[in-house]
Amino acid sequence: MERPPRHFTGARPRRPSFYTPSRCAGGSPQMIFELSPGSRQPPGRKAWTTAKLVHERAIALGYAINKSTCLTYTSALNSYINFCTLHKFPIEPTEDTMSFFVIYMCHHIKPDSVDSYLSGICNQLESAFPNVLKVRASPLVRNTLKGGKRLFGRGAKRKRPLSTSDLLTVERTFAAQPSMSHDDKLFVAILFCGFDGLLRLGELTWPDAVDLRNWKKVTRRSSVKFTPSSVGFFLPGHKADKFFEGNQIIISSRADPELDTVAKVRRYLASRDSLFPFHPALWVRKDGTIPTRSWFIACLRKFFDKDIAGHSMRAGGATSLAEAGVPPDQIRAIGRWASDAFQCYIRKNPTLMQSMLHGGRSAHDGPAHGQQLAFPVVP
Repeated sequence: MERPPRHFTGARPRRPSFYTPSRCAGGSPQMIFELSPGSRQPPGRKAWTTAKLVHERAIALGYAINKSTCLTYTSALNSYINFCTLHKFPIEPTEDTMSFFVIYMCHHIKPDSVDSYLSGICNQLESAFPNVLKVRASPLVRNTLKGGKRLFGRGAKRKRPLSTSDLLTVERTFAAQPSMSHDDKLFVAILFCGFDGLLRLGELTWPDAVDLRNWKKVTRRSSVKFTPSSVGFFLPGHKADKFFEGNQIIISSRADPELDTVAKVRRYLASRDSLFPFHPALWVRKDGTIPTRSWFIACLRKFFDKDIAGHSMRAGGATSLAEAGVPPDQIRAIGRWASDAFQCYIRKNPTLMQSMLHGGRSAHDGPAHGQQLAFPVVP
């Protein structure tokens, strides 16, 4: 087949030719790049000094990870520095030093936490010691950590997920009182939204540490939208949202008025708008402050023991959806999980779950006529 000419004008676009004269012909030893004619570059851009470039880059690097994550990573680095100081090892990571650190820490903390420590150490030391990732991935370090997990590993003690009966307990307790305070209405609204919306507690409250508070992550009152059958609001950002793209949270109403989250939000907003009509935040306490994590946990302790915590809302909501027969991919989308890690939030035995979904039928019996399993059975 004959090749098309150099400047073929058919389906293939025309490409310009670049000629680089030799040195004998007066050419430059380096390629010369210039703006092409008609280039539309924004006017008014001025050159920065090197000092300003370094300064602005340093600020951007400081925001590469979430501030709370940075504090955790710094704590891991401090543990590594303390280990090296105690044992008179150089700070520069080597396979021996890091494997010694792994087995040392496995004797003091959970091996799963040691794995997280190594991630933080690599993040903090990579700029000074670029080979730290190679050291972390070496067989000596990996196998030392694997052996530590086998020797000292313990089962995870997760909090109990909330259930609809727990929500009814809270609602009926307040319903039996002559009146509800504004903070009580706020607590109930957050509790029900966290359960039905599969929200993290950190997405509904502020951190206790003032340095970790960020107005970019605060849900705005102006984002709330009601429909005849749902309530929605815009979640501006969370720890897994690196670029603050946000998510639109939509919670549908329920037929049972005691479990209807939409009614709880309406009740709270009626009180909130009368007290703070111009406050930008959606969740506001009676004193005008945004609720903190410790405030919510204190309210939670009035009804439940320590086996219920902030993550119990998210875990309970995921478990409730699974019990209702919602497919796993939909649960993952509703909870905004980026991986299959959401499965650890479903806290009921899969065999029991199948029995609940299919009227007492065992998973080994297969689905009833015209019925599909919510969780795929591996052949």
